[in-house]
Amino acid sequence: MYELGGRQSLQVAFSVLNEGCGGCQYEQYPYKAKLPIRINGKFPTWEFKSDEDVWKVVDLIIQETEEVNFKEGKSFDISEAVYHQLPFFACRNILFDKNTQKDLERYIYCEKFNVPPYKGDYGNQPCLWVQKSSLIRKYLAKLESKQISKAKQNGSRKN
Repeated sequence: MYELGGRQSLQVAFSVLNEGCGGCQYEQYPYKAKLPIRINGKFPTWEFKSDEDVWKVVDLIIQETEEVNFKEGKSFDISEAVYHQLPFFACRNILFDKNTQKDLERYIYCEKFNVPPYKGDYGNQPCLWVQKSSLIRKYLAKLESKQISKAKQNGSRKN
């Protein structure tokens, strides 16, 4: 059985939540950027030459977030932690994945037209699809909640 996790889970989150880049200083390699996390007590500047260099920092952010959650009894959302720190050292579009985007389109189509994504009932759906669709649903709900909160804030400012 194949489980969805790590990078694929982040790519699902970013496909749903990503507001896009709009142009930034980190669109093309190579470049240098100061990391948003401490290494040996300092915020070092790294040279980024590839997507894999960005993923190394993403992995460090994940590790740091998990450690804080464990040691301090917090419950910071890992995808949110990465999403908010990414613009300090990389383009948000780096985590955008075309296959994940197609899965998101499939999910929305199936939900809108009430059709199964694959032939058969629930038990015949690919395990990976079931996991991805659960994540997509979770992040679509989170996006909707953010949009509602933002609308309420904007509405209260006008009064």
